[in-house]
Amino acid sequence: MNRIQNKYLLGVIFLLFICISMPAKASVAGDEPEKINVQEIVFSHIQDAYTWHIAEWDGREISLPLPILVRSEARGWDLFLSSQLHHGKIYHNYYIAEEGDYAGKVVERNSSGEEVKPLDLSLTKNAAGLLFSCCILLFIVLRTARWYKKHPGKAPGGFTGLMEMVILFIHEKVIKEGIGKEYRPFSSYLLTVFFFILINNLIGLIPIFPGGANITGNITITAVLALCTFLAVNLFATKEYWKEIFWPNTPIFLKLPLPIMPFVEFFGVFTKPFALMIRLFANIMAGHTIILALTCLIFITASMGLIINSTMIVVSVLFTIFMNCLELLVACLQAYIFTLLSANYIGMAKIRE
Repeated sequence: MNRIQNKYLLGVIFLLFICISMPAKASVAGDEPEKINVQEIVFSHIQDAYTWHIAEWDGREISLPLPILVRSEARGWDLFLSSQLHHGKIYHNYYIAEEGDYAGKVVERNSSGEEVKPLDLSLTKNAAGLLFSCCILLFIVLRTARWYKKHPGKAPGGFTGLMEMVILFIHEKVIKEGIGKEYRPFSSYLLTVFFFILINNLIGLIPIFPGGANITGNITITAVLALCTFLAVNLFATKEYWKEIFWPNTPIFLKLPLPIMPFVEFFGVFTKPFALMIRLFANIMAGHTIILALTCLIFITASMGLIINSTMIVVSVLFTIFMNCLELLVACLQAYIFTLLSANYIGMAKIRE
């Protein structure tokens, strides 16, 4: 046992020795050390883009150009690849704005010389990642369904058995218990939401292509998911639900002459889906931001000396590994929480006297 501990200790010391022995990038006398813009690095990885970055090789960026579809008032529709706009290039009067209100977006100059944004229906990185995750979701569902069709009455194992366990847990413990007797019309929607969020959360944790798309960290995606839950709750709500909204079972002085409680209840109709949207967006966004910021510590401390930089490399790597493990838990937890709260909100709207 002591020999094993000694081997681990020697291994750690050896790794630390390698880190400390790594040559730091020395600055030539009179040269200014290159400043690291952490904010630009973090937001360039989190924000949407017209290309899908893959890697860098010999100082050159390797990326997948995506199609740009825009409509100009002067030219009409245009379709071309985003590689035409790389490194500040101008193509058919279109270019990517570097600053201002339209920073990072395709813009053009009108006849007056003003920078305007055309109608943009381009396939961006998040949109491409969304299509990719939907294909994975379809593959998983169809593969599982095909197995049951070919093996009727048999107990599944492996990946199909894992899917059955997860589906039964979400169906029985979340959807059925959260909604109640009238759960069947909402089962397909809630199961789809759970696996959609889970797959996109997990894909966002993969740093290499075709992963890395910040889909559930994009507030427009979470807003659409929250809107779907909002419609499922309010379009299929019972009369008793709306009665509790506009005339809740509270003392009369809280309803007349000032409708205090009806206002609070009606306000809650919109705050519930808003909370769903912000909770999912903020948790995924914060996790990605922290991981990128920890990685940037290595480059920030590069000019602070060999010992400090080597120490921060070890600290950054350890904390990044810890945050990735934590994000793996958050990815599963946020999919579960969104589905659980959606089921509870729908169940509250289906309660009958």
